[in-house]
Order: sequence, then C-alpha cells, then structure tokens
Amino acid sequence: MHVDTGPQPIETERLLLRRSRPEDAATISAYRSDPNVNRQQGWERTDLEGVLADIVEMSGRAPGEPGGWVQFTVQERGAGTIVGDVGLSVADGEPGVIKVGYTIDPAFQGLGYATEAIRALVEYAFETLGAELVRAHASAENAPSIRVAEKIGMRLVERVEHRDGDEVWFGVRYEVRR
Repeated sequence: MHVDTGPQPIETERLLLRRSRPEDAATISAYRSDPNVNRQQGWERTDLEGVLADIVEMSGRAPGEPGGWVQFTVQERGAGTIVGDVGLSVADGEPGVIKVGYTIDPAFQGLGYATEAIRALVEYAFETLGAELVRAHASAENAPSIRVAEKIGMRLVERVEHRDGDEVWFGVRYEVRR
C-alpha cells in the first residue's frame, strides 16, 4: 500500500472531501453530539475539545499511514456547507486493508451525500493508496449506514456480537475488494 503525503481534496459531482481542520471542530462536534448520531458512531468524545484534539492528532498522519484514522470533512461544493465527515484507517496487522467510516449531519441525511462521499473515498483507497480491500463496520441497527455500504458494492461478511459487562453490541462488517 502507498502513503499519500500530499493529499488533495477529493471532488465528486456535489461534494468536496478535504482534510478536516481545527475550524471544523465546532460543526462536527454539534452533529456528532446529537444522541441519535452519537449512538451510531465510534468517536469516544464528541465534545468540542475532544473533536478538536482528534482533528489535530489526525492532521499529523498521512492517508495510508498506519497508526490511526485520517478524517475528511465533507462539504457541499457550491455553498461550502459542512454536511458530514468521512475517515479512513489502515487496518492493524492486515496488509492491503483500509477501514472507512462516515457520519452525515442529520440535517443533510437522506440526500445521498453519504453514498457519494464514501464511494469517492473507497475509490481513493483503491486508486491512490493501493488498497486491496475496503471495510466498513456498523451497528446492526443502523439501517441507513448499511444501505450506504450496500449501494457502493460492499457485501456483508460478518455479524458481530460484542459484550462489555452487561452491555451487548451487535454489529456488521461489510467489505469490497478491488
């Protein structure tokens, strides 16, 4: 796999995916703190300081570089409005595998933005980073996220049950090969 040391924004028909910047933190924190969004995503902290710290930490990592996530802010191309964020990470100990994640602000859900953004991110993972496989995890209850994975050609490969004390989380893993 390759490391993209000079990533350029990724453009789609309606969207611009660019590296997240500190000034994006307030907007990202606001929609990720929504209880309906928060229960579906994997960020431990969604408060402004936590999101800002994560963005700053991720900014030192190039896409395709092992060691954690790289986040992209998703904007409408015309208006420049932030509609969500997507991210990717090299899977630990699995050469050629990239994990992707996506969150769209509830005000912009249902418009096809997640599908458009994640399709572009998967293409970037294959074409620029040289990934052989791209993977997405979701809560088994998150039907919209599952639909996005299926729309871009990912296939269900595993159902997961995770226990943490009395709490049980049911998830799914979707993948697409180059």
